[in-house]
Amino acid sequence: MKKTIALWAALTAATLLVTGCAAEGPAAPAPGKPAAGDRAPAGDKASRAPAHPEGAAATAAAYRRYGLEPLAPPPAPPAVKPVTRAPGGPVPVISDIPTTEKIVFITIDDGAEKDPEFVRMMRDLKVPVTMFLTDSAIRADYDYFAPLVAQGHGLANHTLTHPNLRTLSHDAQRREICGQQARLKDRYGKAPRLFRPPYGNWNEATRAAAGECGVDAIVLWRESMQIKNMQYQRGDRKLHPGDIVLAHFRGPSELKGRTMTEMTATMLRRIQEQGFTVARLEDYV
Repeated sequence: MKKTIALWAALTAATLLVTGCAAEGPAAPAPGKPAAGDRAPAGDKASRAPAHPEGAAATAAAYRRYGLEPLAPPPAPPAVKPVTRAPGGPVPVISDIPTTEKIVFITIDDGAEKDPEFVRMMRDLKVPVTMFLTDSAIRADYDYFAPLVAQGHGLANHTLTHPNLRTLSHDAQRREICGQQARLKDRYGKAPRLFRPPYGNWNEATRAAAGECGVDAIVLWRESMQIKNMQYQRGDRKLHPGDIVLAHFRGPSELKGRTMTEMTATMLRRIQEQGFTVARLEDYV
């Protein structure tokens, strides 16, 4: 498995350097919230170099295959991550990222649907996503997610069996969270830093258990992608800077005949229609 991931990583590394969808770099120099406009120097991020014209044309052609216009490139990541866990402190619980930039973050849960076309779509469009994976949903085909991890998409924890954690004891929650940390590290070579409780249900026992398992943040959401439209938590029914968007690995049986790539294309269209682009969550948390 690790050889498979290494091969995919070698094949995609050059492309990732120009897209910003790459593995996380060194930790921020100090915790805290950056001042407005406090950005990493452009020369410090190879991923911010302008794309080669031929590469830009290929990306535009890929977007057209899905009926889309290319998304605007995201801004350079902040020099200091706006969300951090203080040493020994409680795990932050977030639904959005504090920023004034017109960016949102795509997160995809569970892992039940394993559409090969989605892997190709993510490779070609180079839109960063974070995958919150549940072992009971992915164990039938762990290999499906290896190229997505190698492309640089975020790998995150969504428990072993997808229970309602509020109904479990602290020890039972710890087994669910730590167990999936270990399983994902064994399968994909790294332990996740981010965790999402199933159904968004958590309590202080969840927070304590997550911290004991090495989690840096509990990630909830502001919008959820349905079949054709987004479901909003706020009354104004629109995206805000830094919002975290929830989607799922779902197929035609759950999407009324639509494929996961069709759902994803619609989600990107809704984001673009409101003047937003997509950034990498791990660059901010």
